[in-house]
Amino acid sequence: MMKPKRLLSLLLRLIAVGATLAAVIIMATSHEKGTFFTVSYEAKYTDTPSFKYFVIANAIVTVYGFLVLFHPPGSPLWRLVVALDLVFTMLLISSLSAALAVAQVGKNGNSRAGWLPVCGQVTKYCNQVTGALVAGSIGLITYIIMLLHSIYTFLNPLLEKA
Repeated sequence: MMKPKRLLSLLLRLIAVGATLAAVIIMATSHEKGTFFTVSYEAKYTDTPSFKYFVIANAIVTVYGFLVLFHPPGSPLWRLVVALDLVFTMLLISSLSAALAVAQVGKNGNSRAGWLPVCGQVTKYCNQVTGALVAGSIGLITYIIMLLHSIYTFLNPLLEKA
């Protein structure tokens, strides 16, 4: 039988892998053709560097999370895993922040800069981007909880000795 701490860690890692993988798949498949007056265009995630960064960062974190699932729990390399959890949590924060900023401009526009909102013309695309950002947010929140749990599990024996 698994220890409760190991079971919680495994469950959090599975949720994180699932959420980041969902974010990658949803964002990578988001595209729609639209027309603005007489101009036809296609909206896709590759048109925006922030969305590309979001997909690449989530893909990297998904692969890392999948590999860590097979790492033995009592290994001395867990210190490295905790440090890498911190690095990948920061990577998720930065990619989600960049993608959210671009998505907000796409949804609401920017009247001072003269940018019009585009979600009225490509609603399916915007809905998919929103779904990807929600999945990415779930992945980020899960990684933060997992990081706090890992730090607590790692430091708890040291604190009890003092």
